[in-house]
Amino acid sequence: MAASEASLLASIDARTKLAGSNKMEILLFSLGTRETFGINVFKVREVSQTPFITKTPNMPFGVEGVLSLRGNIIPVISLAKFIGCETVDVSYSTMIVTEFNKSTQAFLVDSVDRIIRVDWDKVRAPENVMSTSQQTLITAVTELDDGKLVSILDVEQILASVVGESHVPDLPQAPLELDQYVFFADDSVVARKEICGVLDKMAIKYHQANNGKEAWDKLQVLANRNWSEEESLHDTLKLILVDAEMPEMDGYVLTKLIKSDHRFSGIPVVMHSSLSSNANRAMGASVGVDAYVAKFDPAVLADTLIPFLQR
Repeated sequence: MAASEASLLASIDARTKLAGSNKMEILLFSLGTRETFGINVFKVREVSQTPFITKTPNMPFGVEGVLSLRGNIIPVISLAKFIGCETVDVSYSTMIVTEFNKSTQAFLVDSVDRIIRVDWDKVRAPENVMSTSQQTLITAVTELDDGKLVSILDVEQILASVVGESHVPDLPQAPLELDQYVFFADDSVVARKEICGVLDKMAIKYHQANNGKEAWDKLQVLANRNWSEEESLHDTLKLILVDAEMPEMDGYVLTKLIKSDHRFSGIPVVMHSSLSSNANRAMGASVGVDAYVAKFDPAVLADTLIPFLQR
């Protein structure tokens, strides 16, 4: 790895201090066009020059082949093909190796720029900012100080396109009453679909939100409704499932708000995230989550939820 690239990736322990600050760090990169793209630094394992790629037959669209990385065979994915901006005069000689959902893969890019720190409330949904085809692969957009837009990749959507979505097996039904439910928040369309599949198989009713701010607004409505009726919210709302990374308000800030509001007393908060490192688990623990489960294994998610729902 070049010295300039190595300097982009500082110690992850230092980034645990971001927990609850409603800030995120984004690695900026280019695909050889005038557009700037970004990926959450917590997903990045390393940045390096692209080594020899072994071409293999019958690879999914966008997968250029595989390579050996310290004894592990990982797929190499062309982001430019997925975004629809591949050009013949760009070599894509740099790769970003990411860890996501307990899997490792390399993304080919033209070059990396720098890491920026932004407030989640300055990260917004991509509607009406780009083409429909790009919107499906971009989870959010933020703006640099010079006014330039940064498109933040939806890694979950890209990997689902490559390997397919998870199959939800038969799962044990939850021991809930008819008026009891769970609440979950996730900004990824793929993740929301998978979570709904698990909850449906478990016969669990649910409310959902697309980001942390929307989740907090909806939770306030639920809490106020029960409060006005002199009922305890925990009698009906049995669990809150939050994603770590969400536009406008992240899961860490959302958890801190929930844990500091006595109306949610006794309601467990489970963090469900593609960021499964020990550092990310420590971040979740620091804001008071009751459990941390890595995306996305339907059986593991169900096994995590059941003990809380049996209380």
